[in-house]
Amino acid sequence: MTLSLPDQKESYEVEKKSVVSKILDGVEQAGNKLPHPFMLFVYLSVGIILLSFVVSLFDVTVVHPGTKEEVAIKSLLSGEGLTYILTSMLTNFTEFKPLGLVLGMMLGIGLAQKVGLIQTFMKKTIINAPPRFVTYAVIFTGVLGNLASDAAFIIVPPIAAMVFLTLGRHPIAGLAAGFAGVGAGFTANIIIAGTDALLSGISTEVTKNISDDLVVTPVDNWYFMSFSVIMLMVVGAWVTEKIVEPKLGKYEGEVTKELEKVTKVESKALRNAGIAGGIFLAILALGIFLPGAPLSNEDGGLIPSPFLDGIVPIILFLFITVSVAYGVTVGKIKGTSDVPRFMGESMKDMSAFIVLIFAAAQFIAYFNWSNIGVWIAVSGAEFLQNINMTGLPVIVGFIFLTAILNLFIFSGSAQWALMAPVFIPMFALLDFNPAFVQLAYRIADSSTNIITPLNPYVPMVLAFMKEYDKKAGFGTLFSVMLPYTVVFLIIWTAIFIVWTLLGLPIGPGIHMKL
Repeated sequence: MTLSLPDQKESYEVEKKSVVSKILDGVEQAGNKLPHPFMLFVYLSVGIILLSFVVSLFDVTVVHPGTKEEVAIKSLLSGEGLTYILTSMLTNFTEFKPLGLVLGMMLGIGLAQKVGLIQTFMKKTIINAPPRFVTYAVIFTGVLGNLASDAAFIIVPPIAAMVFLTLGRHPIAGLAAGFAGVGAGFTANIIIAGTDALLSGISTEVTKNISDDLVVTPVDNWYFMSFSVIMLMVVGAWVTEKIVEPKLGKYEGEVTKELEKVTKVESKALRNAGIAGGIFLAILALGIFLPGAPLSNEDGGLIPSPFLDGIVPIILFLFITVSVAYGVTVGKIKGTSDVPRFMGESMKDMSAFIVLIFAAAQFIAYFNWSNIGVWIAVSGAEFLQNINMTGLPVIVGFIFLTAILNLFIFSGSAQWALMAPVFIPMFALLDFNPAFVQLAYRIADSSTNIITPLNPYVPMVLAFMKEYDKKAGFGTLFSVMLPYTVVFLIIWTAIFIVWTLLGLPIGPGIHMKL
């Protein structure tokens, strides 16, 4: 009887996987100990109330960076503070900037999703792509799929896996490419999406504590994020074809699946939606570029202009237009009453967001009213200045800090609502534009979405993976997705640095400095 020793390379790979698995298990265990985001904001609000009381006992004062006046830390446990808590609770919620922006945007996008327009568009884009461009189409569709919010996680990865299988490629590579596009590219888009409205709304709410003149609009990251779609598509395809597919090797499984093709009616509906959208955009162009057009400014330009100020309602009307054209053609919309019914159904899907916003709005309001935010911002800015960390490197450090925190807090809006009140004022004192800080956050938040065990869609993607490989586990999934995260984060940050050094605007009239 002879004993064969395991190959050194195989032993190393087993050890390597076990280390990665242990790290990911640790992240999962630590993250699972965190409370629900709603309760997290409740606990943080209580913490701010107690902190304001303790700090106020020491008569701490700070010079407000906006008014240049000396302000004291106000206790939320005082008579004035308790009155504020009770009388402001509803207005903190109803006047919270992201609430109206996101719900307004989702009326249109939700309608498009309910009638099937977005789902059909994603399927047709992937299925009809030429074989050599399939990988690019998968990632491009995944990135644009964030228009449908979390629905893209359910639609794109399984379709991509089946397309790869049909082409004789490894289906798990297609699944990984789809998941990377949807997850790591969640915050990028060439169209102003709900994410833009949500994050800019939180940023604007925070900037009120600095200056009433500071506003972050949904288009302030548009230029950079539009370019990011192209970058993610190209880099994601390279990672898929040069790293992930060679690692997986040839698919030896026996799974056979047939793609559910886009029907003739759905294709006709897409065409009609495209025609309706084209007419809408043509009319919009007349309102922007004709002499004396109402949507341009007095000089005929767009920065600033009624067009940019009204970008969310404009996008809302665009989505309603194309959705109605599509829905009527496929028979989903049979009468005018169907439009508000579908919109109402889409609002039901936003209930968790509305609940979360109620708690987040209180936390930010208490942070601002107590002047704790000003105190932390000024102290933090002074510390960074004392150690000469006032330039671009401090923002790069912020990117990597955010990437690490995102492993424990999956919700991008919840994490930004936690970080923005601290970092926006602090970096504003160092002359960084809040929209620029927000952009840095978006890069980090997106890149690590696909490797955090707290992503609620990870188990679902793993279930899809098990259809093609019964032995696949969380370690398998994360080892496949890790190259996307590492490469995306490094290249995205590098482009961010080069973009900044070249002085290019990240949105209409928006640069690094205030």
